[in-house]
Formats: sequence, structure tokens, C-alpha cells
Amino acid sequence: MPALPAPSRSRPEFSSGTGEGQALVIFVLGGPGSGKGTQCANLVRDYGFKHLSAGDLLREEQDRPGSEFGDMIREYIKDGKIVPMEVTVQLLENAIKATIEEDKNRKFLIDGFPRKMDQALKFEEAVCPSVFTLFFDCPEEVMQERLLNRGKTSGRSDDNEESIKKRFKTFVETSMPVVEYFEKQGKVVRVMATASREEVYKDVRKQFGEKGIEQIKK
Repeated sequence: MPALPAPSRSRPEFSSGTGEGQALVIFVLGGPGSGKGTQCANLVRDYGFKHLSAGDLLREEQDRPGSEFGDMIREYIKDGKIVPMEVTVQLLENAIKATIEEDKNRKFLIDGFPRKMDQALKFEEAVCPSVFTLFFDCPEEVMQERLLNRGKTSGRSDDNEESIKKRFKTFVETSMPVVEYFEKQGKVVRVMATASREEVYKDVRKQFGEKGIEQIKK
């Protein structure tokens, strides 16, 4: 298996904030079908965040001609397993640096990450400490119904019943400990994702306001 060492540093590449040498990072977690993508689009529009999806970056990398990680990523995604941490952390760091350089935007929503404790610890140690984790809480049966509906049109190979069950099991076993870890530090914004999209977003905006995250002035 090709090895990609995640950066080994005595301190993170960025400190937390929006000034020079800083990045403002919010992790976004929720089981498959919890509506993360929809709510991230709202936050990009109203708060000026750059949306980085760990899953999209991995899918792009697996399709990139000449990628040494493409086949490995493809196998992991197909089996509903989590891609080795070093690959994901490095792809995210590359995307953050490129965004700051090209767009001068230092505000990031990292969607679907960290999905395991080692990812959370490595990212905060090597790249940037997060401000908090936005967690969309949603029961399995609601997620499954949404994903099966999405699968009719999405063309995504993992929007089928067997893959959905695997993904949900993986989420509960590996990602919930991450949510609980940050919750103990007071770094989780928990939103019930069973209501309508509008109601869910209203709750997100309210809690962002309480955390001092302000909308951009139009």
C-alpha cells in the first residue's frame, strides 16, 4: 500500500482564526443522509465558508489520472470502510492551502470529517485546531429512507440498502466517539436533523450566533 505520511510537526500549520497564518475550521458530522450537504450549502451562501467534503476530495483523487492512491481509495469506499487517515488529512491540508492562496478565504466547513479519533487528533495536531463540530443528529430509519430516495437519481454506487447499512454501522462505531470526545470539551453544536430543512437551518443559525459566528453582510 502506498504510504503518504501526514505532516509531522511540533505545532499545527495554522492557528485558529481568520488572520494571517490562521484558518477557521468547523467540522461537520452526521450519519449518511442526515442532510449535511444541504445545510453546508446554506452556510456557504450566508456565512462565506469554503465547503470541503472529505468524501468528494477522496472521490476526486481516486479518479485523478496517475493517482497512486486511486485504487486503494476505490476499494475502501466500495466496502464502506474509512480510508487511511494520512491520505485524507493530506488532501484536506492541500485543499485548505489552495483555497487560502487562490481565494483568500480562511473559513472552512469540513464535511464528513473527522470520521475516526485518529483523524481528529492528527488534523488538530498537524493542520489546525477546530472551532467546534457541527453534528446533525438523525435516527437510522430516517437516514435510510432519505438515501434510498436519493439513490433513485444520484447515481452514487453507495446509495443502496446494503451499503447504507454498512455506512451507518461504521458511522456509529467510529464517528460517534469523535462527537463524544469533542462534546466533553464543549466543542459540539448538536442539531436534530429530523425536522424540515428550513427548521434545521434555523436551529443551526441560532446556535452559530450563540458561538459568535456571524453571517456575512449582503
